[in-house]
Amino acid sequence: MPPAPARLTGNRAHRLTGQGAFEAVFRTGRRVEGLYLSLVVAPSAVPGGRTGYVLGRKISVRAVDRNRLRRKLREVVRGLRPALPDLDVIVRVKRAKNRAEQDAATAEAQRLLAGLVRTP
Repeated sequence: MPPAPARLTGNRAHRLTGQGAFEAVFRTGRRVEGLYLSLVVAPSAVPGGRTGYVLGRKISVRAVDRNRLRRKLREVVRGLRPALPDLDVIVRVKRAKNRAEQDAATAEAQRLLAGLVRTP
């Protein structure tokens, strides 16, 4: 089976992976708080920047709901990736129990990330 196109899978180079990478961003990054989300932003150690997502079971008991929200958040970040070249960003979901809150969290992610683009 041929590999999926990069536009569908996202680029692995832009993923924040590993406990050490998350700890470094949490330790050195600045926080941007919203009602549904918290962003932790730090200068990237690698060119191109990376993004990580934190969605705990308290957000939603069902994995399918957490995965749906993660996919929506990835789409928002993917659209803004060219404007966030040298930043490591952790998107931490604080609350999103139902679909309406998930949609509000996605809109908030768009707003908060766009604010990062304008901020030097």
